[in-house]
Amino acid sequence: MPDFLFEAGVEEIPARMIAAAQADLTERTIALLKEARLVASDYKSTSYSTPRRLAVHISGVLDRQADLEEQLNGPSWKVAFKDDQPTAAAVAFAKKAGVEVDRLVKVTTAKGEYVGATVHRPGLPATDVLAAQMPQLLGSIYWPKNMYWRPGKPERFVRPLQWLLALLGDHVVPVEFGGIRAGRQTFGHRILFGDCPVDVSNISSYLAALESAYVLPEVEARRQRIRKALDAETRNVPGARWREDQSLVDTVTHLTEWPTVLLGSFEPEYLRLPEEVLVTVMRDHQKYFAVEDTSGTLAPHFLTVLNTSVDSAGADIIRHGNERVLRARFNDARFFWDTDQKTPLTGRVEMLKSVTFQRELGSYHAKTEANLRIAVALADGLTASGVSVDEAALLTAVRLAKTDLTAELVKEFTELQGIVGGLYARAQGHGEAVAQAIYSQYMPASADGAIPQTAEGQLLGIADRINTIVDMFAIGLEPTGSKDPFALRRAAIGIIKVLADSGLALGLDQIVDIAIGPRQDNATLKARVVSFLEERLAFYLREVRGFAPSIVTAELASQGGNPAQSIKNRVTDAIGFAEDLTAMRGSEDFLAICAAFKRIRNILKQARDKGEAYPDDFVAGALTAPAEIALAGRLEELQTGFGSMVAERRYREALTLIASLRPQVDAFFESVMVMDPDQAVRRNRLALLSSLLNHFSRIADFSELAAT
Repeated sequence: MPDFLFEAGVEEIPARMIAAAQADLTERTIALLKEARLVASDYKSTSYSTPRRLAVHISGVLDRQADLEEQLNGPSWKVAFKDDQPTAAAVAFAKKAGVEVDRLVKVTTAKGEYVGATVHRPGLPATDVLAAQMPQLLGSIYWPKNMYWRPGKPERFVRPLQWLLALLGDHVVPVEFGGIRAGRQTFGHRILFGDCPVDVSNISSYLAALESAYVLPEVEARRQRIRKALDAETRNVPGARWREDQSLVDTVTHLTEWPTVLLGSFEPEYLRLPEEVLVTVMRDHQKYFAVEDTSGTLAPHFLTVLNTSVDSAGADIIRHGNERVLRARFNDARFFWDTDQKTPLTGRVEMLKSVTFQRELGSYHAKTEANLRIAVALADGLTASGVSVDEAALLTAVRLAKTDLTAELVKEFTELQGIVGGLYARAQGHGEAVAQAIYSQYMPASADGAIPQTAEGQLLGIADRINTIVDMFAIGLEPTGSKDPFALRRAAIGIIKVLADSGLALGLDQIVDIAIGPRQDNATLKARVVSFLEERLAFYLREVRGFAPSIVTAELASQGGNPAQSIKNRVTDAIGFAEDLTAMRGSEDFLAICAAFKRIRNILKQARDKGEAYPDDFVAGALTAPAEIALAGRLEELQTGFGSMVAERRYREALTLIASLRPQVDAFFESVMVMDPDQAVRRNRLALLSSLLNHFSRIADFSELAAT
């Protein structure tokens, strides 16, 4: 069986888009081959990428499709034939199926008799299938942004296409896209190889051919080459190490085809600037790696990754050029730092009135005032629960949190928003608690990032985020589909992450109530915001914490009414409950009860669909069958204990208690007919099942776990 190699050459792709596109191309190619019946069961796939190419290599591809016999069904037999003579419907179906009318047969199904035909479809050569379908596949790759590059032509891509390579074994597949027809040529390094074509005689020579043209198409090979070069260059500075930065390693890996590393230096006097400023300038603006000593203190050196190889003379020129650029950036940072100190943060509060947060919502000054109200209420709630909060530091931090938006350093280096505020607060003597809260207000940056380490920083972050979410929902700017221009989903995950990792005794309902305050139509607004937060909580439990979807659905689909606010409110309780629910899935009794609950739910639904009315509570004295009397008695026994367990958040015990109902539930369904002909008996039994379901479904919809 031949291998299939496909490469699309383009102008430089933005580094942040390459990894996802590489994976997308591979997945789509495999899906195409499977759907076309062109790949063996033991196929293997490999993908490659550089800033100028995306490639996929699939082994185990078939030369041609196997022939296929397919049974097609058409119109009903009565419509297709009248008096044993074919009608126009039969003729049309035969033509569509590609058979003669006399080859049509009668097919009997559960829905009746239909006309049918057995169609023989000969397999096509793999080359023909790939040539026809690869252009559409290439055009369907997802890009955050793509472009038209040929006037009047329909195809779009992330950057203009430059070449195509498509080989099935040793033969060229004539794929054509964007006016470019595939061949067996790729292209080498733009500088080191003069951007010259490279002939690929066969698939096995692809990697060697590119490497001879100064291109390493294997992403992991480039990544390891960069890391080894960083290590080697850093050894030129005694006692130093480069600061580990996996994200930056990934970025420079996707920026290069033939990476090399140079060590540069800067004047030690710049180390008087805060480390955060220096690292941001190096990392975010220049893609340089910071160098530190063994204690983690920044050293006056940096490492830059080049997309070329140079001799010693060329290296010196490039090194001096990078040092000159970095020196200029550091000088700018130092100037902005010194200039900003002339106006203290307290003097910048009024300046926030001229900084717009959102056109309909007003300025950052107005947002700060709202944040203050929310933060005070949150702090009061925590203090009442016994958590110590430095309220004076919190209020100062909230009042000054956004003032660095008026600072020149933040205007120049927007990545430092919040960080600069914290540094300025420390430098201006506002105290460490205030500085730390401001500094960490935007943490966590992602669902797996670190949260603020102080209660003041945590409350500031929560107040700011929930205020933004509520305000945006209030003016109709909630996220829709894939659109979330104000990053409200990320803000919600930030709140949930802080609550999860800090253990703050705050419920989602409580936070939303505080943020909404005395607004008009606050019940509707609250319902929308809480639903949004619950959806994000479900995402967090599934995607971040790794709980099974059925566990999350069961937990968040509870019927409510839980006085401990354990499921739809307290994030830490939701996590703890999900852990206990996961552990209980191994219990045969618990799973049997879940199946019984599903059966009960279906019985009650069918009864309602038939118009059967039953009371909220059953009458114990009207129960007659021993099994239903036993079930009612056991339910009464468990209610008090179950309620206290839930209130005290002893979820494992509560779930074990529910599982203990199995003998009575099994006996009930074995010997009791729920839908008894006697209406009074039937309704009382339905009420008993409803009471059982409603009582225990306050914490989770256990019927969701029946099939897992």
